[in-house]
Amino acid sequence: MQLGRVRGTVVATIKDPGMQGMKLLIVQPLDEEQNDVGDCVVAADAVYQAGEGDLIYFVESREAAEAMEPRFVPVDHAIVGIVDDIDVRP
Repeated sequence: MQLGRVRGTVVATIKDPGMQGMKLLIVQPLDEEQNDVGDCVVAADAVYQAGEGDLIYFVESREAAEAMEPRFVPVDHAIVGIVDDIDVRP
């Protein structure tokens, strides 16, 4: 799992039939100190509650496809949780 921050939304009127009704969000990956890491990715929202500005955690690859309902839709990233708090100790 990786931390990320939702930066925006993606609207796609034509997509795979298994993805109908699926919310797609732009996510900036973060490190444990919430600094940007790498490029933004498009992630499907498996929790159906994430929104712009939310701190989230997401999965990639096969885990992303399995996190969605129906399973194994063509997604590379899926948001699987919204973070309430982070406590990093030195």
